[in-house]
Amino acid sequence: MVAPLEKDKEGGGGKAGSKKEKDQSWIPKIIKKRVCTTFVENTLSNSGLCHCGGVRELHDSVATGDFFGAASVTQWDSQQHSSEYPTDAFGELEFAGAGRRQSHFLRLSCDTPPHIVYNLMTEHWGLPSPNLVVSVVGSEGHEKIKPWVNDILRKGLVRAAQSTGAWILTGGLKEGISRCVGEAVKDHRAAASTVSQKKVIAIGVTPWGLVHNRQQLVNAQGSFPARYYAQNTTHDTYSLDNSCQAFLLVDNGTISKRGGETVFQLNLEDYISHQRTGIWGSGSIEIPVICMLISGETRMLERIDTSLKKATPWLVFAGSGKAADFITDLSAMALSPASPAADGEAIKSVSTEFCDWVREKIQKHFPAEAELEKLVNTAWSIYQRRDLITVFHGEQEGSDDFDTILLKALVRASKRLTSMANESTEELKLAVAWNRVDIAKAELFNGDIHWKYEDLEDSMTDALINNKPQFVRLFCENGLNILNYLTNNRLESLYRSLSDSSLAYVLLQRRLSERRSLAGPLLSEDGAGIGAMQTLHTEVNTGASVRDLSLFEVSRLLQDLFGDVCEPFYYGALGLDPRMGTRRALKQVNKILKGECTYRNQHCPSPWAALFIWAVLQNRTEMAMYFWEMAGESVLSALGARKILRELSKQENEAESKLAMKQLAQRFEKLANDVFGECYQSSESLSFTLLIRKSSVWGGATCLEMATAADARLFCSHDGVQSLLSEIWWGDMDRSTEVWKLILSFFIPPLIYTDLISFRELEEEIKPFADHHIRDNDSVEGIDAADFSIADIIQNEEDMEELKTLKEGLKDSMQTNSKRPFIMSRWRQFWYAPVTSFLGNVLMYFLFLCLFAYVLLVDFKGPPPDGPSSLEFVLYFWVFTLVCEEIRQIFLGGDLFLLQRMKKYIQDHWNKCDLTAILLFLLALLCRMFPWSFNVGRAVMAIDYMVFTLRLIHIFAIHKQLGPKTIILGKMVKDVFFFLFFLGVWLMAYGVAHQALLFSYDPRSKWIFRRVFYRPYLHIFGQINIHEMDADKLEERNCSYNHSEIEAGAEPCLSTYANWLVVILLVVYLLFTNIVLVNLLIAMFSYTFSKVQEHSDIYWKFQRYNLIVEYHYRPCLAPPFIIFSHLHILIKRYIRQIPSAKSQHFAVELQGRKASRLNTWEAVQKEELLSAQNKQLRESDTSRLQRTSIKVDSVLKQMAEIRDHDRRLRLLEKQLNYCCSALSWLTEAMCQSNVITTKRPPPLHKDVTQLSST
Repeated sequence: MVAPLEKDKEGGGGKAGSKKEKDQSWIPKIIKKRVCTTFVENTLSNSGLCHCGGVRELHDSVATGDFFGAASVTQWDSQQHSSEYPTDAFGELEFAGAGRRQSHFLRLSCDTPPHIVYNLMTEHWGLPSPNLVVSVVGSEGHEKIKPWVNDILRKGLVRAAQSTGAWILTGGLKEGISRCVGEAVKDHRAAASTVSQKKVIAIGVTPWGLVHNRQQLVNAQGSFPARYYAQNTTHDTYSLDNSCQAFLLVDNGTISKRGGETVFQLNLEDYISHQRTGIWGSGSIEIPVICMLISGETRMLERIDTSLKKATPWLVFAGSGKAADFITDLSAMALSPASPAADGEAIKSVSTEFCDWVREKIQKHFPAEAELEKLVNTAWSIYQRRDLITVFHGEQEGSDDFDTILLKALVRASKRLTSMANESTEELKLAVAWNRVDIAKAELFNGDIHWKYEDLEDSMTDALINNKPQFVRLFCENGLNILNYLTNNRLESLYRSLSDSSLAYVLLQRRLSERRSLAGPLLSEDGAGIGAMQTLHTEVNTGASVRDLSLFEVSRLLQDLFGDVCEPFYYGALGLDPRMGTRRALKQVNKILKGECTYRNQHCPSPWAALFIWAVLQNRTEMAMYFWEMAGESVLSALGARKILRELSKQENEAESKLAMKQLAQRFEKLANDVFGECYQSSESLSFTLLIRKSSVWGGATCLEMATAADARLFCSHDGVQSLLSEIWWGDMDRSTEVWKLILSFFIPPLIYTDLISFRELEEEIKPFADHHIRDNDSVEGIDAADFSIADIIQNEEDMEELKTLKEGLKDSMQTNSKRPFIMSRWRQFWYAPVTSFLGNVLMYFLFLCLFAYVLLVDFKGPPPDGPSSLEFVLYFWVFTLVCEEIRQIFLGGDLFLLQRMKKYIQDHWNKCDLTAILLFLLALLCRMFPWSFNVGRAVMAIDYMVFTLRLIHIFAIHKQLGPKTIILGKMVKDVFFFLFFLGVWLMAYGVAHQALLFSYDPRSKWIFRRVFYRPYLHIFGQINIHEMDADKLEERNCSYNHSEIEAGAEPCLSTYANWLVVILLVVYLLFTNIVLVNLLIAMFSYTFSKVQEHSDIYWKFQRYNLIVEYHYRPCLAPPFIIFSHLHILIKRYIRQIPSAKSQHFAVELQGRKASRLNTWEAVQKEELLSAQNKQLRESDTSRLQRTSIKVDSVLKQMAEIRDHDRRLRLLEKQLNYCCSALSWLTEAMCQSNVITTKRPPPLHKDVTQLSST
C-alpha cells in the first residue's frame, strides 16, 4: 500500500482553542516542515515511487538530469529535493481511550535549530529543565527484547530518571525498545505520586513519515487538542506511545522511512549538553547527556560514531543484541602494542589486524551485511573513542545501582574530555545536579578524600540555588566555612536567582522598579539623556533588571514584612543611616551602586541568619529548618520566620502556596515555644532576659515584640511569658495582693504605708541577684552551683572582677534608693505599677460615664447664654485630657517616624473607637452652641455616649473569663454581617411582592419603605397585621381606588384579588426566616463560640499582653488628673532630657560577654530540645518500620546474592564433574595403552573422597 505524500494543507486534527492558539500562533512562522517537491524515481520499487516514498502525482517536478548531462538522477537528497513550508501539525495531543492526560506535539523540519525547540519545550510547554538527558536507542521493529532488559528499564532507568530529574529521549512509537521504555514509564506513573510523575519526562523523537494516522494531527491553526486514535493491539506498531509527555515529529520529506530524525536528535543532544543545570542555568555543571544502546542494527554504528565525535558518552547493554554485543566486543578488544617509534608499517599492521578482527565480528553479529569496508572504518573510528563507552553487563549486575553506573559513565567521559578535571569534583557536581546525597556520602565523603574549600564552593552555590538542603548540610560538615563563603555579593546573587514564579521575586522586582524609576531623573541630570532613561525603563519592565538587584531591595522587602518591629536590614553594609527617609536612602543607594560597590566584597556578619531569611522568603521548609538549627537566637529567629511567612501568606494568591506558608509558620511558632520552654525550665531569670533582649541581628527586635507582631498566640500564652508579664504588671507589689486592697488604697492613699499591701524590698533583691548571676554564668558551662561555693565557682580573675563590679553597682543603686525618702519610694512603688494605673483608669472612667450621663439627662442646658452648665464644663475638660492622652500616644510613640506612629496607632481597633468618640464629641459640642443646631448636637451627644460606653469592653480583656468573650463578641459581629446579607435579600424579595399584591397603587415613598422593609422585619418577631392580609378579617376604613385622590393624600384601599397568595407568601417567608436563617445564625454563633472557647486561655493570654504593655507605658494618673503627668513627662523628657526607666522592662541591650553567654546558653537548650526530638523520632513506629524495611531489603538482596552464588556453585560442580569424568576416562585409556609405563596403579576414587574429607 502506498502512503500518501502530505502537502501544505489543512484538515485532520482537533479543535483549536482560542487562548492556546493565540499563545502558540508564532510556531508556524518560525518552525517549518519538509515536503518532497522533486520526484527522484526509486528503481528498486515496482510501483514507481520516489526515493522519499511518495508517488509521482504528488510532486511538483521530476528530476531528469544532473550536472553531468541527461542521465537520470538516482540519489535523493533532502536538502536538494525537498522544500520547507510552515508547519501544520502542532499543539496538544489527546489519546482516545487513554484518559484525559494530554501531550504536546510538533512537526518540524530536520534542519530546525535545536535552541528553538529546547526553549519551546521548557518555556512554552512547561517541561522542567533536565538535570540529565538519557537517549535510549537500539532495537527497532519487531525485534524481541530480552526480559532482563525490561527489568533494567523498569527498575533502573525510570528510578534513576526520577531521582535525577532526567529527560528520556525515545523513538516515541509502540515498537522495539521505545515500547519497552514507554511501558516502564507507564508502570511508574501508575504507582508513583504526582510529584514523582513530574520528575520522569519521556520525549518521543519520531520520524514524521513513519507515524501511523498522522493525518489526525494536521491542522494549520494548531490542535488543542488533537484526538489521536492509535492501533489497539499488543504487537509492535508505528502508533504514537501515550507514555510520552511530548513528541518531536521530525520531518525530512520522506514517507515510511527511518533515520530522518537522527541528525536533529544529535544536534538537540549536543545543544542540551552545553546548557547548565539548575534554575536559570545556575548550576555548577552543564547538563549531562548520555546515550544508551540496547541491541540495534548496523545503522546504529554510524549513529554511535557521529555522537562520539560530539563527545557524547554511551552506555552499552552487553548481551542485549546485535549492535550492543558488537560494541561490547569492540571495547574489550586489545590490540598488540606497537613499538615506541610507531612507523607507518606498524600502524598498517595494527590496522590489518583490526580489520580482520572486525570483519570476523561483523559476520558473527550481522551475517547479512554487505558493506563490510564501510563498517570497518566506522568501527575503527568508534574504537579510537572507546573511552567514552561504558559497557553494562546488566544480566549479571542487575538494576539496583543503575543510577550509580550512569554517574560513573559520565564521570569517566568528563575525565577523558578534560585532562585537568578532578574526577572526584566532577562526580560531586553530578551528584549535586541529580540530588543524590546517598551517592555522595557513600562514594565521596567516606573519609578517603580530603576536600578543600575551593572544591566545594561552586557545588555549595548550586545546592543553595536549586534547593538541595541535604548537600548544604553535607558540605558544611565537611570543610566548607560559611563565614568565608557568604559575602554580600554572593548573597545578592542568591536573591537574583529566585524563581520568577515566587512571591518574593515579584515583591523584589517592585522595589527594584521603584529604585530604577528614581534613578531615571538622576541619570538625566548627569547628562545621560532621554535615550538612556528610556532604555532604563525598558529594562525595568523586563527580566533583565534582576541583574541590578541589590541588598537595598532585600532590606526594603523585609522592612515591608516586619514593619516597625525591626530596624532596616543591611543598612550597615550599605553605609546607610537607619533613621534615614526612604527617598533619601534611594538616592544614596543609587550613588553607591554607581561607584565601586566595595561593600559587596565584605563578608556577611551573620551568614546563618541571612541564609535563613533567604530560605524562609522562598518557603523552603527543609533548608530553612537547617539554617534555623545553625543560626543563633533560636527563639527570635523562629518568631521572625513566622512573621515573614504570615505576611507573605496574606499576599499569596495560590491556595497551595498560601497553605504551605501557614503550615510552616505554625511549625516555627511551635519551635519557638518548645525552645523557650526548655530555657524556662533551665533558668527563669535568664529566660526573662531572653524575652526582652534586643537583637543586633534582627534589627533591635525583642522576642516579645516579634511574637506580638507575628500573632504568635501559642508563644505568648507560655507560662514563662505570662510570668514575666505578671511581674511587670504588679511592679514591686506582691502578686498575691487582693484587688480590694488596691481599691481601698486607691481611695485612702495612706494605707500604702501600712502592712496592708506587701512590697518587695531592694535590700532583699541584692543577694538573690548576685547569686543568680553566678549561677547563670556557670549554668552555661553545665556546672551546678548548688554543689560548690562561690570561691570554687569563680576560677579566674575576670569572673572575680565582674562579680566585684556587680556588687558595687548593686550597693550604689541601693544607696541611691536609700537616699530617697521612704514616703516617696513607697508612693512610687504603688502608683507606678501598671495594675494601679489600670484600676485608676477604670474607676475614673466609670466616674466619667456617670458625669456624662448626668449632664446628658439632667444638666444639659440650652445654647449660650443659658448654657453650658458648670458640670458640662468639667465634662469638656475631662474630654480634653482624654484628647491629650491620645496625642501623647501618637507623638510620643518611640523612635519611629511620625507617619509610622500614626499608622501604628490607627491599626488598633480601640484607638479607632477613641477617635470616633472624640470626633463625635467635638461635633456635638460645635452643634450645641447654636440654637438652630442644638437638638442635632444633643442627639450626636447621646450617640457619642454609646460609643464611650462601648469602650468599657476593652477593660474586660484583663479578666480570664470575660477576656475571651470579647473576642467571641467581635467575631460574632462579623457573622451578623453575613447573616444580614441573606436576610436583606429575603426581606426585599418578600417585601416587594407583599406590597405589590396588597396595594395596586400607592406612590407614597415613606409608606413604600415601611411596607417593603420595616413591616417584613417586624413579621419575624410576630408583629403581623392580620386585618390587612386576611380577606375575612378586613376592617372598614376610609380609602379610595382613585389614583388622583391617592396622589392627593387619600388612603389607598387593599386589593383582595390575590389575598390567598399573600397568606402563602407570609407562611413561606416566616418558615424561611424564623427557622432557616435564624438557625443558621445560631449555628454560626455556636461555631464561633466553640472555636474561640476551645483556645480561650491562649486568646486571653495574648490580648493580656497588649493590655499590660498599654498600661505599663501610660502615665500613673488617670484622667482628668493625667494632665499633671503629661506636664511632668514634657519637662522630664524634652526639657531635662531624662530617659524613661520603664522602657527597660520590655527591652534591654546586652553586649560583650553577657550577650555571648546568653546566646550560648540558648544554643545549649536548643540542642537539648533537638536531641530529644530526634530521639523521639527514632523511637516512633514510622522510623522503626522504615529501619525494618531497610533491613528486610538488605536481607532480600543478600538472599538473592546467595541464590546467585548457589547457582554458580552448581554450575561449577557440573563442570567439575565433567572434568573428573573426562580425566577418569583419560586415565583409564592411558592405563590400558602401552604409551606410558608406571610402577604403581592409578589412585582410586575413594582415595580422592578421603582426601577431600580430611
